[in-house]
Amino acid sequence: MPADTSDYEAELDAIFETLAELAPEIRASLPGRRVKSDEVNPSGETRLEADAYADELIEEALGDIDGVGTYASEEQAEPIDVGSGDVSIACDPLDGSSNIKPNSPMGTIIAVYEGDLPAGGDRLLASGFVLFGPILTMTVARDGQVTEANVGDGEIDVIDDDVTLPEEPTVYGMGGRVPDWTPGFSAFIRAIEQEYKLRYGGAMVADVNQVITYGGIFSYPALKSAENGKLRLQFEGIPIAYIIESAGGASSDGTQSILDVDPEKFHQRVPVHLGNDEMIDRLEATLAAHD
Repeated sequence: MPADTSDYEAELDAIFETLAELAPEIRASLPGRRVKSDEVNPSGETRLEADAYADELIEEALGDIDGVGTYASEEQAEPIDVGSGDVSIACDPLDGSSNIKPNSPMGTIIAVYEGDLPAGGDRLLASGFVLFGPILTMTVARDGQVTEANVGDGEIDVIDDDVTLPEEPTVYGMGGRVPDWTPGFSAFIRAIEQEYKLRYGGAMVADVNQVITYGGIFSYPALKSAENGKLRLQFEGIPIAYIIESAGGASSDGTQSILDVDPEKFHQRVPVHLGNDEMIDRLEATLAAHD
């Protein structure tokens, strides 16, 4: 169960208002920063100039908010002390930044935790993502409710204040190379590909937004070569799991809710499955039967 937010309402308001203000600036910066930098992030991925710029911009703006004590980024090795508050921010500044080159959607993911990092889902206060698509939107989960807003002008213009997954699943999307999938996950995809439409674009936020909009499942599974998959628990797994669960869906690492996964290290990876309850139940049953 996520943490009680009653003592942090002012901080949460300021964090998401600031993120909305930053969104148009980040988007406007992308065309001139499509090239790779000479740096590698802690996960071993080559950083684009856009990754570095967005990270610096978000760190400076959110770090100035009263009550924020720590800023952590997928792009940096360790959390950074930015103040004296009890709130910690974990951020993926540009999720799916490799989509810049083909001009495909990407986004920013933010998780707000109580206390030090790494933290589990029981210390999550709120989470959200900005989607840089045809429309610039921000989706936020807070107090068990999900809100979608247009932030194209830097302000929060609410589109839907009670986002829920459709009851009938329609789409599925999955990461990893097919030869690297486990037998259980391969069996699951073979079963559902006859029933649902494939939607996968290489940016978690965009693929998850398909699930939020149409119902279904998104997975980046455990792989033969990487038993914990690719996605990071602090920056991607927990925040997006909270959004999906708050919207009436479910999350799983293959056996349990991602919000229940114990955080053991800062850049910890975790298998991620997100979607309608029935899809997650079906996935877990198939994995248990095969793996």
